[in-house]
Amino acid sequence: MALLAAAAARRLPRHLRLLHPRLLTSTSPSPSPPPPDPDPPTPERYPVRSPPDEQFATWVTRLRPGFTASDLAAAVSAEPDPDLALALFRWAALRPGFRHAPESYLAALRAASSGRRPAAAEALVHDVFAGACAPDLRLFNACLRFCCDRRSLFPLAFDMFNKMRAMPAAAGCRPDVETYTLLLSAVVRRVRRPPASMVYLHAVRSLSRQMKASGIVPDTFLLNLIIKAYARCVEVDEALKVFREMPLYGCEPNEFTYGYIVKAMFQKGWTDKGMVYFAEMREKGFVPSGGVYMIAVSALALEWRFEESKRVLLDMLDCKRKPDMITYRTLLEEMCRAGQTEQAFEVLEELKGRKRGPLDQRMYSELLDGLHWISQPHKDNRTVHDRGSDD
Repeated sequence: MALLAAAAARRLPRHLRLLHPRLLTSTSPSPSPPPPDPDPPTPERYPVRSPPDEQFATWVTRLRPGFTASDLAAAVSAEPDPDLALALFRWAALRPGFRHAPESYLAALRAASSGRRPAAAEALVHDVFAGACAPDLRLFNACLRFCCDRRSLFPLAFDMFNKMRAMPAAAGCRPDVETYTLLLSAVVRRVRRPPASMVYLHAVRSLSRQMKASGIVPDTFLLNLIIKAYARCVEVDEALKVFREMPLYGCEPNEFTYGYIVKAMFQKGWTDKGMVYFAEMREKGFVPSGGVYMIAVSALALEWRFEESKRVLLDMLDCKRKPDMITYRTLLEEMCRAGQTEQAFEVLEELKGRKRGPLDQRMYSELLDGLHWISQPHKDNRTVHDRGSDD
């Protein structure tokens, strides 16, 4: 009997192929062969392989009899091979009297995620959600991070979030700043342009209200995510409301905060208010991004405020931000349309002769050809009626 038990223990890593709850029981009936599948699933890109028996036996001998979940977590974290780490985790679940703790689940989840074993990591997340171990805030946040990075598991992330909110306060698993940051980051990545993004904006409002009701004190990064969502949907009033609430939480706006607000104001057509916040941003020493600079130059040029537009453009070049062709053409061609053709050519030559951020030859040639074309008078190509017609 002892020889049979030893032989079964040596064959154990070969049989535990997938991390599934039914495989974690010590006794299970022999499964019947599944019916043939007419459409077999595509093989996993990073399948879970069985490690060599010698390598597995070496790690098992390092774990002393009566090892704890902390010892197993340290062994799993120290193993660079994700398949061997997961095999150790599955083997420990079959030891009599052993029960996995949150730290061992957390180590196995990190090994599966970093080792590109998504099937095993997803099975671990489902086990944690089903209550396979005691609740733990770090483990729940790690599961949320894995779910938020995958579109198919996005609903599961909110299910786990609702489970955390339903837990008693004594459990210490209520959502914290990291929890709301993970969820809001996943939602904001899906917010693009209205009206389709209004569905995700409703989720942002709901998470913000729940965060305030729970007494969570957000940080600047979390508030910037909320402002970014409102700004992308051009809800400037809502973004400004969050912007004015930042000092109440002890947070200071940074260049990203001002960038989201200024860009949304220019998109909404509030050029004067956008320039006020742009000037405040520059006074505090923040450098806008290239997108903020370009939309400011274009918005001012379209309103024929060429001096301000030129000043913003030169400031952009001094800050080592490179405009695109559309930004240059908007400023120069609008000057020609306003009757300032000579000034447009002077601005083009000034941009070419600058020491910092000069135009390259290709862009200069294209802009020069465009100015020559737009400055020349063009006749309307109207259709000539046929002489034999009755009109």
